[in-house]
Amino acid sequence: MAFVQESTGYEKTILSDLQGAWTILRTSVVDAAGFEGWDRALFHIDEAMSWENVRKLRGMPPLLLIIRNICNQGKAPEEVLENIRDVDEVLKEVLSEFIN
Repeated sequence: MAFVQESTGYEKTILSDLQGAWTILRTSVVDAAGFEGWDRALFHIDEAMSWENVRKLRGMPPLLLIIRNICNQGKAPEEVLENIRDVDEVLKEVLSEFIN
C-alpha cells in the first residue's frame, strides 16, 4: 500500500497574501486591545477570515468597511489603521483578479 506524501512545494498566490494581511491586522488589533471597539473589530475580522467569506470574496469589502469604521471611531493606533489599508489594497487586487 502506497502512502500519500505531503507536497514539498507550494506556489505563493495573492490569496496567501490576503490571508497574511488579515492575520497581521488581527494580531495588531489584539496587541492594541483597549481602544474603544477593539473587541467588535476582532469579531468582524474573524468573520471576514471565515471559510464562508473566503469562498465568497465579495463578502469581505463590507466587513472591512465596518472594521475600518469601528477602528477609526475608537481611535485605534496608527499601526492598526495602516494594516487595514494593507488588507484593503490586497483585497482590491484579489477581487480584480478573481471576480472581474
